[in-house]
Amino acid sequence: MNQDLLNYYNNTKSPWGIMFYRMIWGQLSMVKGLKVLDFGSGFGITANHLALENEVIAIEPKEEMVNMREASNSYEQIIGGLDQLKELQSEEFDVILCHNVFEYAAERNEIVREFIRILKPNGLLSIVKHNHAGRIMQKVVYENNFVEALSLLDGGDIQVPNFGKVHYYNFNDIEPLMGGCRIEKVLGVRTFWALQQNHDLKSSNDWYDKMFEVEERVSYLEEFKNISFFHHLFLRKNKD
Repeated sequence: MNQDLLNYYNNTKSPWGIMFYRMIWGQLSMVKGLKVLDFGSGFGITANHLALENEVIAIEPKEEMVNMREASNSYEQIIGGLDQLKELQSEEFDVILCHNVFEYAAERNEIVREFIRILKPNGLLSIVKHNHAGRIMQKVVYENNFVEALSLLDGGDIQVPNFGKVHYYNFNDIEPLMGGCRIEKVLGVRTFWALQQNHDLKSSNDWYDKMFEVEERVSYLEEFKNISFFHHLFLRKNKD
């Protein structure tokens, strides 16, 4: 088995990995009784969670990740990418998830067009994206990696094992592609917890609960969203 991929999977089970999903799931708590597409579903962690109360289809190109996926709840898993997306019916889904995908997708424009096509009127598009400023914060404060921090400040890129180069983008890059949709809100994810270097603290339930409370509160505040590691965009398709 690919050791980098196994390490990545194990990280999703760590306290800070669990906190990421707990934050995202809390922000998606309104998704119930709906038809959901999870595009770039990875290990199926969110697809499996939402399948408890929704009809879920998941699409993931990496077969090795699909073989390791979470599947305690019933959902349809498809191995593939854009081609499989094109086979789905128009206006089929109430909610589409695309979490940490566009940073690595060469076909971003085509994927967005397909999302708009298959999303129902008034449907919700949930995009989780890397935040450039948040990545620099982590490089400086947590990793003490000034070389990569300075490279990022100069417009450089970094490589992520198993996924490749991270192509950062901002709201202005994708908004012109979202014809027929509007940005409803943007929330921050992972502002402080990944900066703590004392790993013993991270394993404390008391620390975890207090940190989660702080993270929840600052996820709505503009000044903290600016430095969070991820942004969670909610886009709403216009009604007919």
